[in-house]
Order: sequence, then structure tokens, then C-alpha cells
Amino acid sequence: MTFYPTDRIALFIDGSNLYAAAKGLNIDIDYKKLLDEFRKRGVLIRAYYYTAMVEDQEYSPLRPLVDWLDYNGFTMVTKPVKRYTEAGTGIVRTKGNMDIEIAVDMMELSASVDHIVLFSGDGDFRKLVEAVQRKGVRVTVISTLKSQPPMISDDLRRQADTFVDLQDLASAIGRSHRNPLPRFIQGDADQDRDADA
Repeated sequence: MTFYPTDRIALFIDGSNLYAAAKGLNIDIDYKKLLDEFRKRGVLIRAYYYTAMVEDQEYSPLRPLVDWLDYNGFTMVTKPVKRYTEAGTGIVRTKGNMDIEIAVDMMELSASVDHIVLFSGDGDFRKLVEAVQRKGVRVTVISTLKSQPPMISDDLRRQADTFVDLQDLASAIGRSHRNPLPRFIQGDADQDRDADA
């Protein structure tokens, strides 16, 4: 990744997509280390974390993570998961896609930053990345080719100024098993990932 000391940086983390990529690589993300890593690379303006949450559950496994991130330097963007019944099959599905929220925030902030780091492999973001690049913003995309299946869209990888495989950042932002900080587990993240599809 090429950063300059004066770069104004913004992070955009697609929570369910990053969770799926990290799980595919067997990496437990240490979000404090993640923030520290990018603070070393320039002037971190904002770190957004996006996730959909099931509201009618008495306890959500995502709540401890969301609360910790909210108190520790991340701007949290959440919305309720929607449930719907598929016509014809009667199968109950969930929907919690955060693409619009990410796109709006990225476009709004693009005038105030030099470098955007997008933690997602979703090909739907290719056109968004192209739009912010036209405004003079460099874009690094972080996802993985090394999971089965790969989590990064080829179109998004080609559009990015730089693609970084999450596996290559594991030592910098992964949680060591000796780390006493609590381990956050996104129990419903697989369901949320299905919802983003």
C-alpha cells in the first residue's frame, strides 16, 4: 500500500463482507490494531463500520462488537435486518445490504480525503470506486483471493488503485491468541452475508 504521511485517509468497512473474508482465512480481526495500523500511514479522518442488525432478538451476538467499535474510534452505521418470505417457495429470507449507505458516505467524504480504504470485495462497488477516483481520490481495496471461494470481485480488484489481500495484513491487524482483549464473534454474520447477496 502506498500512503504518504500527509494523506487524509478514510476507512469504509463492509462488516459482513470483512467478516466472511476473515473467516475464510481463519483470521480474527483486532479492530484496535486495525485503527493503529492506518493511523501510522497518514491522517485518519474517519473509520466507518457498516452492519445490519436483527432488532427483535433479545440478545444479538453483534451488539458487543458494535458497542466496542462505537466507543473506540469507529463511526458505526447500522440498520435493521429486514425479513421477507420468498414468493412461491415460502422460504423466509433476511436482507441487510449496506451498499447504499457506504456509497453515499463515500461520495460525501471524497472531497475531504486523499485516500480511501475499502474493506470489501463486493463487485457492486466498482462504479463507486471509479466515481471517487475521478474526484482525485486514491482507493485501496482490501479483501482476499486466498479464501475458497475468493471474496474479491475481479472487476473491483482491477478498478482499485491498489488491491491488498487481507492475508497479507494478518500479522498487522490480526488478534494474537495471547491478546487479553475480548474476542468478538459475529454469530449472525453468515446470515447477514447471505442477506447481502
